[in-house]
Amino acid sequence: MWENVKEFKSSDNNVSKFVFTCKSAVAEAVLYKYPTYEERTVICCSTQSGCPVGCIFCGTGKKFIRNLTFDEIVYQCEYILNSLNIDAINIKKLQLMFMSMGEPFLNMKEVSRAIQILNVKYPNAQLLISTSAPKIDNSIYDEFITLSKKIDKIGLQFSVHESTDENRRKLIPSKTSCLKEISDIGIEWFNSTGRHPFFNYCVHKANNTKKDVANLLSLFPPNIFESTISVICEKDETIAASIDRQKQMAQDFSALMLAVGYNVRVFNPSGQEDIGGGCGQLWFVQKWIKEHKNIS
Repeated sequence: MWENVKEFKSSDNNVSKFVFTCKSAVAEAVLYKYPTYEERTVICCSTQSGCPVGCIFCGTGKKFIRNLTFDEIVYQCEYILNSLNIDAINIKKLQLMFMSMGEPFLNMKEVSRAIQILNVKYPNAQLLISTSAPKIDNSIYDEFITLSKKIDKIGLQFSVHESTDENRRKLIPSKTSCLKEISDIGIEWFNSTGRHPFFNYCVHKANNTKKDVANLLSLFPPNIFESTISVICEKDETIAASIDRQKQMAQDFSALMLAVGYNVRVFNPSGQEDIGGGCGQLWFVQKWIKEHKNIS
Protein backbone atom coordinates (compact mmCIF):
# COMPACT_ATOMS: atom_id res chain seq x y z
CA MET A 1 0.00 0.00 0.00
CA TRP A 2 1.06 3.62 -0.50
CA GLU A 3 3.37 5.04 2.14
CA ASN A 4 3.47 8.70 1.10
CA VAL A 5 1.12 11.10 -0.69
CA LYS A 6 2.03 14.59 -1.89
CA GLU A 7 -0.42 17.12 -3.28
CA PHE A 8 0.58 19.67 -5.90
CA LYS A 9 -1.78 22.58 -6.44
CA SER A 10 -1.99 24.41 -9.74
CA SER A 11 -2.28 28.16 -10.13
CA ASP A 12 -5.58 27.18 -11.75
CA ASN A 13 -7.51 26.32 -8.59
CA ASN A 14 -9.74 23.91 -10.51
CA VAL A 15 -7.06 21.19 -10.64
CA SER A 16 -4.66 19.45 -8.26
CA LYS A 17 -2.29 16.51 -8.65
CA PHE A 18 -1.56 13.80 -6.09
CA VAL A 19 1.58 11.66 -6.18
CA PHE A 20 1.43 8.30 -4.37
CA THR A 21 4.66 6.48 -3.57
CA CYS A 22 5.93 3.39 -1.78
CA LYS A 23 9.24 1.54 -1.98
CA SER A 24 8.25 -0.37 -5.12
CA ALA A 25 6.00 1.98 -7.11
CA VAL A 26 4.80 5.48 -7.92
CA ALA A 27 1.47 6.67 -9.26
CA GLU A 28 -0.26 9.95 -10.03
CA ALA A 29 -3.88 10.99 -9.83
CA VAL A 30 -5.41 14.27 -10.99
CA LEU A 31 -8.38 16.00 -9.38
CA TYR A 32 -10.63 18.44 -11.27
CA LYS A 33 -13.66 20.50 -10.29
CA TYR A 34 -16.19 21.98 -12.74
CA PRO A 35 -16.79 24.66 -11.37
CA THR A 36 -17.21 23.35 -7.78
CA TYR A 37 -16.62 19.91 -6.32
CA GLU A 38 -20.29 19.71 -5.40
CA GLU A 39 -21.31 20.33 -9.03
CA ARG A 40 -18.82 18.03 -10.76
CA THR A 41 -15.75 16.23 -9.48
CA VAL A 42 -13.41 14.26 -11.75
CA ILE A 43 -10.55 12.04 -10.55
CA CYS A 44 -8.15 10.51 -13.08
CA CYS A 45 -6.34 7.69 -11.29
CA SER A 46 -3.54 5.30 -12.24
CA THR A 47 -3.89 1.57 -12.86
CA GLN A 48 -0.20 0.79 -13.37
CA SER A 49 3.08 2.25 -12.17
CA GLY A 50 4.75 3.26 -15.37
CA CYS A 51 3.24 1.89 -18.57
CA PRO A 52 4.26 -0.74 -21.14
CA VAL A 53 2.35 0.83 -24.04
CA GLY A 54 5.04 3.41 -24.78
CA CYS A 55 3.12 6.29 -26.41
CA ILE A 56 5.91 8.57 -27.62
CA PHE A 57 4.38 11.77 -26.24
CA CYS A 58 3.84 10.32 -22.76
CA GLY A 59 6.24 10.71 -19.84
CA THR A 60 5.13 7.34 -18.47
CA GLY A 61 5.98 5.15 -21.41
CA LYS A 62 9.75 5.13 -20.85
CA LYS A 63 9.50 2.57 -18.04
CA PHE A 64 7.01 0.00 -16.76
CA ILE A 65 7.44 -0.76 -13.07
CA ARG A 66 4.49 -3.00 -12.16
CA ASN A 67 0.73 -3.41 -12.09
CA LEU A 68 -1.07 -1.71 -9.24
CA THR A 69 -3.19 -3.82 -6.92
CA PHE A 70 -6.91 -3.21 -6.61
CA ASP A 71 -6.47 -1.61 -3.17
CA GLU A 72 -3.77 0.74 -4.50
CA ILE A 73 -6.20 1.86 -7.20
CA VAL A 74 -9.14 2.25 -4.81
CA TYR A 75 -7.02 4.15 -2.29
CA GLN A 76 -6.23 6.90 -4.79
CA CYS A 77 -9.92 7.71 -5.14
CA GLU A 78 -10.65 7.31 -1.41
CA TYR A 79 -7.77 9.52 -0.35
CA ILE A 80 -8.64 12.32 -2.75
CA LEU A 81 -12.37 12.30 -1.99
CA ASN A 82 -11.66 12.27 1.75
CA SER A 83 -9.40 15.29 1.27
CA LEU A 84 -12.35 17.34 -0.04
CA ASN A 85 -14.22 17.22 3.26
CA ILE A 86 -17.54 16.75 1.50
CA ASP A 87 -19.79 13.70 1.34
CA ALA A 88 -19.24 12.10 -2.07
CA ILE A 89 -22.91 11.15 -2.28
CA ASN A 90 -23.74 14.87 -2.46
CA ILE A 91 -21.64 15.43 -5.59
CA LYS A 92 -24.05 15.92 -8.47
CA LYS A 93 -21.67 14.48 -11.08
CA LEU A 94 -18.84 12.30 -9.81
CA GLN A 95 -16.52 10.70 -12.36
CA LEU A 96 -13.75 8.27 -11.44
CA MET A 97 -11.62 7.77 -14.51
CA PHE A 98 -9.01 5.03 -14.97
CA MET A 99 -6.74 6.96 -17.29
CA SER A 100 -3.94 8.82 -15.53
CA MET A 101 -1.11 6.31 -15.83
CA GLY A 102 -1.08 2.80 -17.23
CA GLU A 103 -3.24 0.72 -19.58
CA PRO A 104 -6.31 -0.59 -17.70
CA PHE A 105 -6.83 -3.60 -19.96
CA LEU A 106 -3.31 -4.84 -19.22
CA ASN A 107 -4.25 -5.00 -15.53
CA MET A 108 -7.92 -5.85 -15.91
CA LYS A 109 -8.16 -8.37 -13.07
CA GLU A 110 -7.18 -5.73 -10.50
CA VAL A 111 -9.06 -2.93 -12.25
CA SER A 112 -12.27 -5.01 -12.27
CA ARG A 113 -11.99 -5.61 -8.53
CA ALA A 114 -11.38 -1.89 -7.98
CA ILE A 115 -14.42 -0.98 -10.09
CA GLN A 116 -16.67 -3.30 -8.12
CA ILE A 117 -15.46 -1.93 -4.78
CA LEU A 118 -15.77 1.70 -5.89
CA ASN A 119 -19.26 1.05 -7.26
CA VAL A 120 -20.39 -0.10 -3.82
CA LYS A 121 -18.55 2.65 -1.95
CA TYR A 122 -19.60 5.48 -4.31
CA PRO A 123 -22.86 4.34 -5.98
CA ASN A 124 -23.35 7.74 -7.64
CA ALA A 125 -19.95 7.64 -9.39
CA GLN A 126 -19.43 7.05 -13.08
CA LEU A 127 -16.55 4.61 -13.59
CA LEU A 128 -14.80 5.40 -16.85
CA ILE A 129 -12.17 3.27 -18.56
CA SER A 130 -9.82 4.91 -21.07
CA THR A 131 -7.85 2.45 -23.19
CA SER A 132 -5.43 2.27 -26.09
CA ALA A 133 -7.10 -1.08 -26.96
CA PRO A 134 -4.06 -3.33 -26.61
CA LYS A 135 -3.79 -6.61 -28.51
CA ILE A 136 -4.98 -9.02 -25.83
CA ASP A 137 -7.05 -12.17 -25.59
CA ASN A 138 -10.61 -11.38 -26.67
CA SER A 139 -11.89 -13.05 -23.50
CA ILE A 140 -10.68 -10.01 -21.51
CA TYR A 141 -12.87 -7.69 -23.58
CA ASP A 142 -15.73 -10.19 -23.21
CA GLU A 143 -15.30 -10.14 -19.42
CA PHE A 144 -15.32 -6.35 -19.48
CA ILE A 145 -18.57 -6.33 -21.44
CA THR A 146 -20.09 -8.70 -18.87
CA LEU A 147 -18.97 -6.39 -16.05
CA SER A 148 -20.34 -3.37 -17.93
CA LYS A 149 -23.74 -5.05 -18.23
CA LYS A 150 -23.70 -5.75 -14.49
CA ILE A 151 -22.62 -2.22 -13.49
CA ASP A 152 -24.42 0.45 -15.49
CA LYS A 153 -22.08 3.22 -14.31
CA ILE A 154 -19.15 1.91 -16.40
CA GLY A 155 -18.12 3.98 -19.40
CA LEU A 156 -15.60 3.32 -22.16
CA GLN A 157 -13.24 5.62 -24.07
CA PHE A 158 -10.66 4.64 -26.68
CA SER A 159 -7.40 6.56 -27.11
CA VAL A 160 -7.51 6.84 -30.91
CA HIS A 161 -5.51 10.09 -31.39
CA GLU A 162 -5.05 9.73 -35.17
CA SER A 163 -7.36 9.08 -38.14
CA THR A 164 -5.16 6.44 -39.83
CA ASP A 165 -3.43 3.31 -38.55
CA GLU A 166 -0.15 4.44 -40.09
CA ASN A 167 -0.05 7.68 -38.11
CA ARG A 168 -1.38 6.04 -34.94
CA ARG A 169 1.47 3.51 -35.00
CA LYS A 170 3.93 6.41 -34.98
CA LEU A 171 2.44 7.58 -31.68
CA ILE A 172 1.84 4.13 -30.18
CA PRO A 173 4.63 1.76 -31.24
CA SER A 174 3.49 -1.25 -29.17
CA LYS A 175 0.87 -3.74 -30.34
CA THR A 176 -2.59 -2.27 -30.16
CA SER A 177 -5.76 -3.00 -32.07
CA CYS A 178 -6.15 -1.30 -35.43
CA LEU A 179 -8.79 1.40 -35.80
CA LYS A 180 -11.30 -1.00 -37.41
CA GLU A 181 -10.84 -3.44 -34.53
CA ILE A 182 -11.34 -0.61 -32.03
CA SER A 183 -14.54 0.32 -33.81
CA ASP A 184 -15.74 -3.28 -33.67
CA ILE A 185 -15.05 -3.52 -29.93
CA GLY A 186 -16.88 -0.25 -29.32
CA ILE A 187 -19.89 -1.29 -31.39
CA GLU A 188 -20.11 -4.63 -29.57
CA TRP A 189 -19.93 -2.82 -26.22
CA PHE A 190 -22.67 -0.41 -27.35
CA ASN A 191 -24.91 -3.23 -28.55
CA SER A 192 -24.43 -5.07 -25.26
CA THR A 193 -24.88 -2.12 -22.88
CA GLY A 194 -26.85 0.51 -24.79
CA ARG A 195 -24.23 3.09 -23.75
CA HIS A 196 -22.19 5.18 -26.17
CA PRO A 197 -18.41 4.67 -26.22
CA PHE A 198 -16.13 7.66 -26.72
CA PHE A 199 -12.98 7.98 -28.75
CA ASN A 200 -10.32 10.50 -27.77
CA TYR A 201 -8.58 12.36 -30.58
CA CYS A 202 -5.45 14.40 -29.86
CA VAL A 203 -5.49 17.11 -32.50
CA HIS A 204 -2.32 18.75 -33.83
CA LYS A 205 -1.34 20.67 -36.95
CA ALA A 206 -0.87 17.48 -39.04
CA ASN A 207 -4.22 15.80 -38.32
CA ASN A 208 -6.81 18.60 -38.17
CA THR A 209 -8.24 18.51 -41.72
CA LYS A 210 -11.59 17.59 -43.25
CA LYS A 211 -9.87 14.48 -44.62
CA ASP A 212 -9.13 13.38 -41.05
CA VAL A 213 -12.78 13.93 -40.14
CA ALA A 214 -13.83 11.82 -43.16
CA ASN A 215 -11.47 9.03 -42.07
CA LEU A 216 -12.95 9.02 -38.58
CA LEU A 217 -16.48 9.12 -39.96
CA SER A 218 -15.81 6.00 -42.03
CA LEU A 219 -14.69 4.11 -38.93
CA PHE A 220 -16.71 5.43 -36.01
CA PRO A 221 -20.42 5.99 -36.75
CA PRO A 222 -21.62 9.09 -34.85
CA ASN A 223 -24.90 7.41 -33.89
CA ILE A 224 -22.79 5.04 -31.75
CA PHE A 225 -19.53 6.84 -30.90
CA GLU A 226 -19.07 10.18 -29.19
CA SER A 227 -15.81 12.10 -29.39
CA THR A 228 -13.45 13.84 -26.99
CA ILE A 229 -11.09 16.32 -28.62
CA SER A 230 -7.92 17.11 -26.72
CA VAL A 231 -4.38 18.24 -27.37
CA ILE A 232 -1.13 16.33 -27.08
CA CYS A 233 -0.07 16.59 -23.43
CA GLU A 234 3.66 17.02 -23.73
CA LYS A 235 5.92 14.94 -21.51
CA ASP A 236 7.83 17.96 -20.23
CA GLU A 237 7.16 21.55 -19.27
CA THR A 238 7.70 23.02 -22.74
CA ILE A 239 3.93 22.85 -23.30
CA ALA A 240 3.31 26.09 -21.39
CA ALA A 241 4.04 28.40 -24.33
CA SER A 242 1.68 26.65 -26.72
CA ILE A 243 -1.43 26.05 -24.61
CA ASP A 244 -3.56 28.85 -26.09
CA ARG A 245 -2.69 27.83 -29.65
CA GLN A 246 -3.54 24.20 -28.95
CA LYS A 247 -6.82 25.08 -27.28
CA GLN A 248 -7.92 27.01 -30.36
CA MET A 249 -6.89 24.15 -32.64
CA ALA A 250 -9.03 21.75 -30.60
CA GLN A 251 -12.01 24.10 -30.78
CA ASP A 252 -11.67 24.49 -34.55
CA PHE A 253 -11.46 20.74 -35.11
CA SER A 254 -14.43 20.09 -32.85
CA ALA A 255 -16.50 22.38 -35.10
CA LEU A 256 -15.64 20.15 -38.08
CA MET A 257 -16.67 17.08 -36.09
CA LEU A 258 -19.94 18.66 -35.00
CA ALA A 259 -20.74 19.47 -38.62
CA VAL A 260 -20.77 15.76 -39.56
CA GLY A 261 -22.95 14.71 -36.65
CA TYR A 262 -20.63 13.85 -33.76
CA ASN A 263 -21.47 14.71 -30.18
CA VAL A 264 -18.19 16.33 -29.14
CA ARG A 265 -16.62 17.46 -25.90
CA VAL A 266 -13.33 19.38 -25.75
CA PHE A 267 -10.93 18.54 -22.95
CA ASN A 268 -9.62 21.61 -21.14
CA PRO A 269 -5.97 20.94 -20.22
CA SER A 270 -6.15 22.75 -16.89
CA GLY A 271 -2.95 22.72 -14.90
CA GLN A 272 -0.72 21.64 -17.77
CA GLU A 273 1.61 24.58 -17.47
CA ASP A 274 2.61 24.18 -13.82
CA ILE A 275 1.74 20.73 -12.42
CA GLY A 276 1.31 18.61 -15.53
CA GLY A 277 -2.45 18.25 -15.27
CA GLY A 278 -2.83 16.36 -18.51
CA CYS A 279 -2.65 12.58 -18.65
CA GLY A 280 0.81 11.46 -19.70
CA GLN A 281 2.35 14.72 -18.53
CA LEU A 282 3.87 13.05 -15.50
CA TRP A 283 6.85 15.17 -14.54
CA PHE A 284 6.93 13.98 -10.94
CA VAL A 285 6.79 10.34 -11.98
CA GLN A 286 9.72 10.83 -14.34
CA LYS A 287 11.75 12.37 -11.51
CA TRP A 288 10.88 9.48 -9.16
CA ILE A 289 11.84 6.88 -11.75
CA LYS A 290 15.23 8.54 -12.29
CA GLU A 291 15.83 8.43 -8.55
CA HIS A 292 14.82 4.74 -8.35
CA LYS A 293 16.71 3.29 -11.30
CA ASN A 294 17.05 -0.15 -9.73
CA ILE A 295 13.30 -0.73 -9.46
CA SER A 296 12.43 -3.62 -11.80
